[in-house]
Amino acid sequence: MVRVGQRTEAGDTFEIEILDQAPLERIAKIGIMPLPPYIRADLSDQSRYQTVYANRAASAAAPTAGLHFTPELITALEQKGVHLERVELVVGLATFKPVTALNPTDHAIHTEQYVVPEGLLQKCADARRVIAVGTTSARALESAATTGVLSGRTGLFITRGYEWKVVDLLLTNFHMPRTSLLLMVDALIGPRWRTLYQEALNSDYRFLSFGDAMLLDRHLS
Repeated sequence: MVRVGQRTEAGDTFEIEILDQAPLERIAKIGIMPLPPYIRADLSDQSRYQTVYANRAASAAAPTAGLHFTPELITALEQKGVHLERVELVVGLATFKPVTALNPTDHAIHTEQYVVPEGLLQKCADARRVIAVGTTSARALESAATTGVLSGRTGLFITRGYEWKVVDLLLTNFHMPRTSLLLMVDALIGPRWRTLYQEALNSDYRFLSFGDAMLLDRHLS
């Protein structure tokens, strides 16, 4: 049995309660993979839209910066002394909701569930630098550091003027205009993102989920 509830933050979807004893099996049987609105074709190989380090079904979208990582790349990084840690932020459908407010800070930001392991913030404080893989990792880390709460739902809206507490560098793909993700990039490096995006356009970089990535350093002027 399925019960349809209220509209979600995304506005065009509903909360669905599956009353079966094995709801994930029902979803796997009748559901299809949620994809961003700009991906119009079904994926014959659904692993293409999944990170190699994912370990449970939860998010409505892949943290696409992580799609660049393979097991071989992760091993190579560890062999070079890079210390890798895992955080979780469950991406909701509202992540695709465009910013329509005249003043972007008036945008009704979506909330997402996150988990930061005990002791990780101290490890970050002791590290020479912290590189977040994707805006999801960045939001999870900054939410925990800002609130002091290591897990729960975050409504943290990172826009220009935000005081960064953990993340030094951000590995991220090129985002859609008028999104909270692009506002986060602007908060990290300021207006120079426009120069980077123009260079990407001039050089035929690939944008969005299956596109290229860039490494942004907030300490550069």
